[in-house]
Amino acid sequence: MIKLIRGVHQFRSKEFGRYRELFRQLSTEGQKPHTLFITCADSRVLAELITQSKPGDLFVVKNIGNIVPTADVVGSTNSTAAAIEFAVQTLEVEDIVICGHSHCGAMGALIDENLNPESQPHLAGWMALAKPVRDVLEKAYGDLHQNREEMINTAALENVLFALDNLLTYPCVKTRLDAGTLRLHGWFFEIGTAELLVYDPEIKQFAPLIYSPGKPSASSEPSLF
Repeated sequence: MIKLIRGVHQFRSKEFGRYRELFRQLSTEGQKPHTLFITCADSRVLAELITQSKPGDLFVVKNIGNIVPTADVVGSTNSTAAAIEFAVQTLEVEDIVICGHSHCGAMGALIDENLNPESQPHLAGWMALAKPVRDVLEKAYGDLHQNREEMINTAALENVLFALDNLLTYPCVKTRLDAGTLRLHGWFFEIGTAELLVYDPEIKQFAPLIYSPGKPSASSEPSLF
């Protein structure tokens, strides 16, 4: 806690000056983020740091395993749905990014099935939403206990695709997609190297993000729609 308090003081005394006008504008004019960024609650994955975004740029949702439940899941297990509806309908974001990451503890728990519903009822219930990902692994990738680290990363990649599919169950998302005013993106962040992979629907694979400064359309980052 001392470290947090020291950080708050440092921000107010040294860093806030750089953003004073931006925060004043955000406080008077409200937020207008361009992207809904759904990622894992893992402390190593920071959307603003990875993308070098400023305050007000991203509407960030962090949850265990960057899971997106289907639209028909209601109640305490789907606060993520409220964020999706708010970002798409009220804030009118232009893009939605689902960003998984390497070495994901949630995906490890999904593979191991070692959560105790009695002592961890909320966590177990939440991870049960991602069971279709485990089913895909069992069907397409064989023994889940072989090369565990690789399998965890594979689960994280498949979980991004699962989340993107689930986004299509939200009427507000489908409406914006049909109107051509919303784009969906699947990303994967490699913690050890900071490499960013993006899902390319044409080749149906994740590939490294390529960007050449100075060229307006230099990014090869594809959207799914």
